[in-house]
Amino acid sequence: MAASSPSSPFSISALAAAVNAGTSATLAVEAALAACAADTTNAIVRIHGARARAAAATVDARIKAGERLPLAGVPVAVKDNLLVEGCGAEACSRILAGFVAPYTATAVAKLEAAGAVVVAHTNMDEFAMGSSNETSCRGPVRHPRDPQRIPGGSSGGSAVAVAAGLVPLALGSDTGGSIRQPAGLCGVVGLKPSYGRVSRWGLIAYGSSLDQIGPFAQDVAGADLALRVISGRDPRDSTSAERPLSVTLPADPRAALRGLRVGYVEAHEAGLAADVRARLHAAKSALTAAGAILVPVTLPHEHVAIATYYILATGEAASNLSRFDGIRYGHRAKDARDLAEVYARSRAEGFGDEVQRRIMLGTFVLSTGFYDAYYRKAQQVRALIMRDFAAVFAACDVLLGPVSPTTAFKVGEKTADPLQMYLADIFTISANLAGIPGISVPYGEGDHGLPVGMQLQAPAWADDRLLAAAAGLEALARG
Repeated sequence: MAASSPSSPFSISALAAAVNAGTSATLAVEAALAACAADTTNAIVRIHGARARAAAATVDARIKAGERLPLAGVPVAVKDNLLVEGCGAEACSRILAGFVAPYTATAVAKLEAAGAVVVAHTNMDEFAMGSSNETSCRGPVRHPRDPQRIPGGSSGGSAVAVAAGLVPLALGSDTGGSIRQPAGLCGVVGLKPSYGRVSRWGLIAYGSSLDQIGPFAQDVAGADLALRVISGRDPRDSTSAERPLSVTLPADPRAALRGLRVGYVEAHEAGLAADVRARLHAAKSALTAAGAILVPVTLPHEHVAIATYYILATGEAASNLSRFDGIRYGHRAKDARDLAEVYARSRAEGFGDEVQRRIMLGTFVLSTGFYDAYYRKAQQVRALIMRDFAAVFAACDVLLGPVSPTTAFKVGEKTADPLQMYLADIFTISANLAGIPGISVPYGEGDHGLPVGMQLQAPAWADDRLLAAAAGLEALARG
């Protein structure tokens, strides 16, 4: 399957329509399997050929029996932290080497019930901890336009799988921007739904109050269709909710922009690279010309969002990853002399440097004597960030801003400076702290022909409003 434009036969809606009309799902799946096998970006870590072929045959039989499926025959790749029964799922960590999933994640199962076919697992930063897809035990993923550059992370493999045309649909997880940031850097649409919109059951956890599963697609319509399939209440995930998307995408995407109040934070421009700033100005001008009303707003506590996030996320990570100790789960060190050495060596051998760094930080902020000073205080600041967004959305309908301060940077450029790496997510982290939805929409190119993404955010549960605005912005980007 070659790289395709959103209007090509391999867009999600067009492909599903073709299969529902009688085109064989097996043909689409075989093309995707061949593309994944020929991948040179290291986006794919595991191909599920036999399982995919059997699933495609089942889809063809269902269509022949008279069913009409919203995602009929659509090949999908899923991040390596999403479980698929009978398939390996290692979160790209040595500590889970050889693990085979005993069940399928709810979001993946919903895609399959709708006719989609899982063809592969994608590369990712280890346990979703990273902003460049360089912490994976499988090695870094390469940008589809320049192999010397990173694709973003932690869902870099899923972003590249769609951007390179390996599959029309992929799933990722977003804890602090891990869908939107790589989507923006790779030039595809990446959607983080409202927290609770999509079940997290079957997702290997990083930060449980922050994680959310979402789709990558070539266009907003594809992301919208995927979200409608995977969203909804799941009795196995107490944080999920039944909040249907009631509004469909408008037939004329630009019409949704007329009178739309689009907020923007002027202070964001100070930290942007010149080429990203130019695309942001272009987006603002185009929105104004289309009839949108630009509204300046402020997020008073945004400057402490990164500090807040890394206290909360690492605290949750330390708790979630404590189960991988060589006794209950995960890699077990050989020839250990006693229980303490089993724990120490198993975790040292199994976890990479970045994961160990975050576990140590999380253990510190949760420890006696420091919990109140750090973790509890971070929760209080999180509440202030949520109030900031509530005030913003009282003044505007959606919020516009950059996805990342720069376009894709060089492999190895920031690995020696974790703080600089963390700043790559400066514009995306707040949405996870507040639980609101966000989407990255491709908006032209910057220097070196690299994609630039624009981010839109909306109030919690206003995902349909967000998608309508994103479709309008997408239409403006295409001219």
